[in-house]
Amino acid sequence: MDTLAALLAGNDAHVAGFRDRFDDVQDVQRPEAVTVCCSDSRVLQDHMWGNDRPGRVFTCSNIGNRVVQRTGAGTVVSGDVLYPIAHTGTDLAVVVGHSGCGAVTATYDAITTNIVDEPPGIQHCIGLLRPELDPCVERLPDDRGRADAVNDLVECNVDRQVAALRESEDVPASVTVAGVVYDFQDAYDGARGELHVVNVDGERDPDTLRDRHPRIATRVQRRVTH
Repeated sequence: MDTLAALLAGNDAHVAGFRDRFDDVQDVQRPEAVTVCCSDSRVLQDHMWGNDRPGRVFTCSNIGNRVVQRTGAGTVVSGDVLYPIAHTGTDLAVVVGHSGCGAVTATYDAITTNIVDEPPGIQHCIGLLRPELDPCVERLPDDRGRADAVNDLVECNVDRQVAALRESEDVPASVTVAGVVYDFQDAYDGARGELHVVNVDGERDPDTLRDRHPRIATRVQRRVTH
């Protein structure tokens, strides 16, 4: 229970800082963005944006920052992601991948060895990622090292999740869908902890993105341009 006690002690500090910040959102929320992030413990969702305002960001997380789920009706946009878009007027969705993603690594291993030695729940998650990453693995150069291959696939996965949101009839065309990668492994040029924009509404070319979105031009960077 030591860990739980330490977590609750941290909550005491949270209470002291946030007790007066909920007045405007006690009964309603209108988040400006919904983020879909990998649930990796090294990636702090609100903290990465410098967000300390309740009601600003609707955060979703799972291994592999997936935006879809399988239902009896087929593969659909996850309700976790769709809820703020459908019910709170949120018009920005951001898919957040990260360098060294374990779910992407496990999927890469499954594709290259055709062996999945994981519990059923993790196998299910890999099964959702594998169809998206199969063609990306085929395009990897033969001499690509494992770490670089995985980080290239992180970008590819972000691209495919962005595409899934844009192609869904449940996501209005008015919603902007962006893809970013959080880097703490020096996979990009920049400081550890920086978010790098790799995709906006399906556009992946860095020069085009910088021209179209000058306010974020300095944050646009891709590893893979194809």
